[in-house]
Amino acid sequence: MKIHENILEKVEFHKEKIGQLLLKHTSLTEDQLHEALELQEETGMMVGEILLKKNYIHPHDIIKVICHQVEIPYVTDIKIDDINPEITNKIPINYAKQNEIIPILETNTSVSVVMTDPFKFDAINDLREIFKKEIKIIVSSPLKVNDAINRVYEKANKNLVASLEDEFEENFDLDGPIDILDAGADEAPVIRFVNSIIFRAVKERATDIHIEPYEKESVYRFRINRVMTEILRQPLKTQSAVASRIKVMAKLDIAEKRLPQDGRIPIKMAGKDIDIRLSTVPVQHGERIVMRILEKDNKILNLESLGFHGKILNDLKELTQRKHGVVYVSGPTGHGKTTTLFAMLERINQPDRMIITVEDPVEYEIHGISQIQVNSKIDLSFARALRSILRQNPDVIMVGETRDLETAEMAVQASLTGHFVLSTIHTNDAASAPGRLIDMGVQPFLIASSLAAVLAQRLIRTLCSHCKEPHSPTDIDKELLRVNNIPPDATIFNAKGCPKCDYKGYEGMTVVSELLMIDDHIRSLVLKKADAGSIKKLAVKHGMTTLRQDALVKVFSGITSIDEIVRAINAEETTED
Repeated sequence: MKIHENILEKVEFHKEKIGQLLLKHTSLTEDQLHEALELQEETGMMVGEILLKKNYIHPHDIIKVICHQVEIPYVTDIKIDDINPEITNKIPINYAKQNEIIPILETNTSVSVVMTDPFKFDAINDLREIFKKEIKIIVSSPLKVNDAINRVYEKANKNLVASLEDEFEENFDLDGPIDILDAGADEAPVIRFVNSIIFRAVKERATDIHIEPYEKESVYRFRINRVMTEILRQPLKTQSAVASRIKVMAKLDIAEKRLPQDGRIPIKMAGKDIDIRLSTVPVQHGERIVMRILEKDNKILNLESLGFHGKILNDLKELTQRKHGVVYVSGPTGHGKTTTLFAMLERINQPDRMIITVEDPVEYEIHGISQIQVNSKIDLSFARALRSILRQNPDVIMVGETRDLETAEMAVQASLTGHFVLSTIHTNDAASAPGRLIDMGVQPFLIASSLAAVLAQRLIRTLCSHCKEPHSPTDIDKELLRVNNIPPDATIFNAKGCPKCDYKGYEGMTVVSELLMIDDHIRSLVLKKADAGSIKKLAVKHGMTTLRQDALVKVFSGITSIDEIVRAINAEETTED
């Protein structure tokens, strides 16, 4: 939990009373307080700051004490049943969760709100502007406020699933795409509920829908711009009906609940063809369901619009002119590897070049490219399809994923016989790809002879252009960015949040990347089975831009924020060469 900077100042202002109040209202002991007072005399730091750093108290303990001092009501329980859900209609749930604030009572002249930090003046001003009334503040713990937000906002959806029952005797027409917009009010509640979840996910540009059953309830979450967001919760008794309905849509066995199942759901929404990849896994309290959403009419983006720039962009363009060799794109699932491959194929796709792809699934349909769908049910694997492709004598081959020795060796052999091969591989950075191939069993001399380049990438969120606010970097920011100096021409912004971005502060995604070009120096290390650290160090010495360095360019250009780099890049790296 973040605390407003004025809080510690208020603690210091009331330092004669703060110690006794903390002893009275928190678990602080007299020995701990005495130790903090001694450190205050030695260092000059504030008592509250010392107690926080030593973890003797929780940040919210200070807020509780200040509430007693300045006579702001503090409650330990929020009566959910007494809150009229209509009061919250003017406040999006994302805004409420971001600011940990919920209105509970509205009169002719005022609105009473419960919040975790009474010094969030921006949020208070927002509410004053929204309701055009006096805002009366009540404070409670983060746990209580967030629980109230979840339960109150769920009331809007409660009627939708009130009569949810496991009734699947009807003969649903599932032969063609299901048009979500045709869901009528006379249909079973479970159908309307599932349709509404999918409709909302597509509307909010979610890439995944997660339905997670727990002991007493099912949690529904969307992944939006690579960040998981909780949408609603429902009683566990609804889980079976929802899971069955979704499996019926995917033509799966609704009676089989002991084994994982995979399927696909084609739907049509507002004239758009959308493909949903469904995965179910049995867990302790039911079936965990994940639906990945893909708009099939998505246009192929070019490399520039994806976020590639400078030397990396120029090198990628040069790679698309090659006649042979293997290029791998690495990174975690869902970070745009396939999109990047198709952006490269879009540049290669000319009448004089024959291109064949093997994918699982076929995500983008491109005129002029022959695309093969992997099918495990008939043993049509990447390796088997690739073996057949070579008899077709293509110029360019794209393999959706290199996951085993057979596929890796065939890709290498294809490149050595005059084919240009593109594929993905799961490694944390570009320098780890040769080692991953060696671990699979590919001979180092084959890797050195065939590998042309490895591109590692991550997707990060871009700041909302309507509400981002300028930020002057501090010493803490430099420490977070792991830099000694900020360029004088840097334009750094913070995320704020506005109606345009649904109060998230971000409105899109861009790519940060590093491109390892395989030259003679790198080949010699590959032949020696050198570790990833040695390969990376040599590549950086010869001019490779790392993921972190590319991310810093995005921060200094005002494209993303320091907080986003800390979330997306710092979380994955412990050291930087």
